[in-house]
Parts: sequence; C-alpha cells; structure tokens
Amino acid sequence: MRYTTKTEYGLICMIYLAKHSVATNVTIKELAAQENYPVPYIEKILQALRHAGLVTSQEGSRGGYVLSRKPSEISLKDIIDALEGSTFDVFCEPAVREDIVCNHICMCGAKPIWKKTKELLDNFYHSLTLEMLAQPQAQVQGMLVAAGRH
Repeated sequence: MRYTTKTEYGLICMIYLAKHSVATNVTIKELAAQENYPVPYIEKILQALRHAGLVTSQEGSRGGYVLSRKPSEISLKDIIDALEGSTFDVFCEPAVREDIVCNHICMCGAKPIWKKTKELLDNFYHSLTLEMLAQPQAQVQGMLVAAGRH
C-alpha cells in the first residue's frame, strides 16, 4: 500500500497549520515557501481539505487557511480519507471496483485478510490525532511505544 504525494504533502500542510494557525491564517504562498512545495499543488490539496471540512479559508488581506477543528479532534484517518478517499481499498469488493468479476468469491481466503487489514489501519490511523503528529518525532515515537503501537 502506498499513499500519494498528495497525502504526504497534505499531512505536512496540516501539521504546519496545527503549529502556526492559532494566532493567524496561513497563506498558500507561506506554506509552499516554507515546505518548498509548488503553489498550484498546495492549492489543490487545501481545496480538498476544505471540501472535507478539515480546514477553512478566508479571503482578503488577512486571508489564508486555518484548521476547522482543534488538532486533537482531527485524526490521521480524516486526512487520508480527505485526500485518498480511504485508507485501504479491499480491491475485490464490488463497491470499490465495479469491473471486478471474481469467480473465486466463495473460495477466496484473501478477502477476509484485506478486510481485516482495512479495519486495523482505520482503527490505528483514527487513534492518531493531528495534535500528536505535530509533536517532535522522538515524542511521537515515545507515544507509540507507550501505547504498544510501535
């Protein structure tokens, strides 16, 4: 399983907002310059995050983006779902891929594995908040070890 740069950049943008948007709005140009990302790509990412209700935007001279909720109320799963659609697709599910015609649906032992994988990832990513991810790496690692999630 791989996530796209959209999710990687989006997570970094959300962490930046968690650290910097308390006192003032953060502009796309500021974010792009600080993280060395292309402005048009950051615009698209922030639009997706706004559409998902994770950030809000304000126009004008004091415009920019801020988190729509406290960092403790936004999970990694929320961010991934907003940018990727879901954490993990069970590819043989008809709801995921309508073009799949599986002749082994009754005999396939892989489907329960993929479903369990999605469940585990969803639960794990839901347990990680943006507030946690905005901490220094060593502190995040310590939290994971303490919680038995390393």
